[in-house]
Amino acid sequence: MPIGVILAFLAYAIFSVSDALIKATGPALSVFEIAFFTTTFSIIPIMLTKRGERWRDIYKLHHPWLVHLRCLTAISGTACVMFAFTHILFTDVYAIGFTTPLFVTLLSVLVLREHVALHRWILLFISFLGVILVIRPGLRELEAGHYVMMLGAMLGAGTTTILRHVAPKERRVSLVGLQVLYSGIINGVLMIPSFTLPTLEQLVILLGIGLLGGMGGLLLIQASKQTPANLIAPVQYSQLIWAILFGALFFGEYPDWIAIIGMLVVVGAGLMNVLSDKRPIRWKPRVFFFRIGE
Repeated sequence: MPIGVILAFLAYAIFSVSDALIKATGPALSVFEIAFFTTTFSIIPIMLTKRGERWRDIYKLHHPWLVHLRCLTAISGTACVMFAFTHILFTDVYAIGFTTPLFVTLLSVLVLREHVALHRWILLFISFLGVILVIRPGLRELEAGHYVMMLGAMLGAGTTTILRHVAPKERRVSLVGLQVLYSGIINGVLMIPSFTLPTLEQLVILLGIGLLGGMGGLLLIQASKQTPANLIAPVQYSQLIWAILFGALFFGEYPDWIAIIGMLVVVGAGLMNVLSDKRPIRWKPRVFFFRIGE
């Protein structure tokens, strides 16, 4: 097995652990407070890795409005994901999150004027049907977390689409640093009305979430350098396995057989979509902390 694939499996396992910690912490702290601390802590692994770029160049931008817009969509999407993790089932969050490629494809056609083959549209539609099997609207009551997570998937698609346009010309220090800076400011202000001083245990957990998020991002970057992205991208679907495992072990969440079939449909269609694309793939991990595209 290529080393990049192994690193990607490890990265997504780390992401899933951090997601489980968010779900465990969520009821006690607001989404904005969790985002403030964890995003701040997630910069630590990034800062310890030499980038060859200067932080004072953070505002030297070629597409300033698009970069700032990307920060807004990324921060909003992160808040949506965190809210969803603390309010609905693990598997539901991931299943809805995997609709992001559908919205990315729609935006790539409408905004970037890219051509998408018919078979890819069919596979994306089948993947969407799999999500419907998981959440089953109309057959069970949908909670606020389901709608918020769908919004998060749309925002994630916007973040990815903007990144695909600006990444070739913008510095990594700008794409990463500005998101951290704005996240600290926005979440810092929004968390004030409901601020609760974290206990020592909660602070350690928040530190762990941040460090795991940062390390996972670095692992994905290294994976993309070692192995073609076409082989790495399908590994993201391994998170559904972790979702089922962690949901059952720690939160008493057991998906029924219809949900499991839906997840298999999502994974199968997603894998076929990725593997059938012959064009070079620009690596774009899911939106979350520094899970930004490369």
